[in-house]
Formats: sequence, C-alpha cells, structure tokens
Amino acid sequence: MLKIDAHQHFWKYDPVNYGWITDDMSVIRRDFMPEDLLPLLQEQGLDGCVAVQSDQSEKDNEFLLSLASENDFIKGIAGWVDLQSENLEERLEYYRQHEKMKGFRHVLQAEAPEFMLRPAFKKGIALLKNYGFTYDILVFPNHLKAAAELIAENPDQPFVIDHIAKPYIKSREIEGWEKDIRAVAQYPNVCCKVSGMVTEADFHNWKKEDFTPYLDVVFDAFGTDRVLYGSDWPVCQAAGGYSRMIEIVKEYTAPLSKTEQDLFWGGNAVKFYKLS
Repeated sequence: MLKIDAHQHFWKYDPVNYGWITDDMSVIRRDFMPEDLLPLLQEQGLDGCVAVQSDQSEKDNEFLLSLASENDFIKGIAGWVDLQSENLEERLEYYRQHEKMKGFRHVLQAEAPEFMLRPAFKKGIALLKNYGFTYDILVFPNHLKAAAELIAENPDQPFVIDHIAKPYIKSREIEGWEKDIRAVAQYPNVCCKVSGMVTEADFHNWKKEDFTPYLDVVFDAFGTDRVLYGSDWPVCQAAGGYSRMIEIVKEYTAPLSKTEQDLFWGGNAVKFYKLS
C-alpha cells in the first residue's frame, strides 16, 4: 500500500501571487520545489504526494503538471479551473488527458459562504463527476453550512474537506465547528484531510494535546475509511516544520489497527484521488 502525503504545495515565490503569506509566516517567502520535499517524505517513509494548487490560475496547473512529469513521487494534482466559465467543459476535457490531474480546488475560504451556492458555481461542480474529477473544499468553519448544502446537492461527486475546515485551535473554540463538521460528515461522498492544523494553533507555543479534541471529532465523525493524511507543506514550516507536525498524527493514530493505519496513511488517498 502506498503511503501518501495527500496535501502539499510547490511554488516559485512571488510577493503579489503569494500576498497571503503574512510577516509571521516569512519563513515560507521563498521557492519550494520537489527537491525540497522529497527528503522529508523519505525521512517519514512516505512514497508520494498530492500537489495542491496555491495560485488560482491555469498557469499554476501547467507548472504542477510539469513538475509531476519530472518527479514520479508526485502522484496526483488538485489544480484550479474556473468553474463558472462558459468553456468549462472544454477545459475539463483538456485536463482529463493529463493522468496526474485528479481534481480541482478554489480558495473558498477567501469568499463569502454563499459564493459556493451561486448557480454558476454549482453548475460547474455538477460537471466534475462526468470527467472523473474530485473537489477539494478549502473553507473556514463559518463556511461549513454552505458546504453541507453543496455536498448534499451533489451526492455522486467526491469531495474532501481540507485542513479539517480550519477550526479555531488557537482560541480552543470547538462547539460550532464540531456541530457543522459532523453535519458535513453524514454525507458518504465527502472525506476529510487531517492537515494544516498547526497553522490554526499558536505557531510557536502549541502542544500535541491542543489538537486531540479536534482529531477525536474528525475520526469519530468520518471514520477511519474517510480520513486522509496531509502535511500542508511548506505552510507547516511556519509553525514547527514537517517532522513536528507529523508527530502529532503519528502519535494520535498509533492505537489504530494496522488496517486502519494503512487507510489513513495512504489507502484512503489512493482511493479518493485514484492514485497509482
């Protein structure tokens, strides 16, 4: 069974495109390329990764596809496409020709929750399954009710929630997020990435136990057959780095059976993204 980091990024740093990288994340204001990631994956016994868009452009898709063609450990890509475009089907047909293009994502956390319920956006989402594509849902907790509505309307579309929907770990808020993430989890066509948590905590002072209540909710709500490991590298470099981040989930998943661990560390990602 392949062991997969189901969520990471590559980029050539540009201050305009990556303006979301704030001063307290200045450590990631540089290029991050496959040769930077591969040693970290090997150190952790991981076989490959899924590269996720970090720039909302088709130029970024071509960049990621180029890296994937040169690096076999990049097993899949979640890119970006304008779901509201009138020529969307033409673009989906084009990307279907690229074996490593597995799905798409929009930075919904930067939009109002109702953005994903626009008729044009929903029309785009409804087309993805016809071409075999997945959809990554990147949201904050206040978007989860709208996300649940979108998921309910598309029962045959494979969705995955990125970064456990970014609960407010730093301020230890859990109740509202827990209620809404459990509501999302009731739909069998949605998975959840256990990723990105350290950057929702206190960057420099978090402890492993800060994450336990949130992990308890996610594993209980989705079950071990719908949770995927992801690092959110290189963003995690701003809050402790790869090895510290992965230790949180290694320790948490240690009591699971071997079968359950195999699913979490790769089997679920292979199934969701159809990796090989």
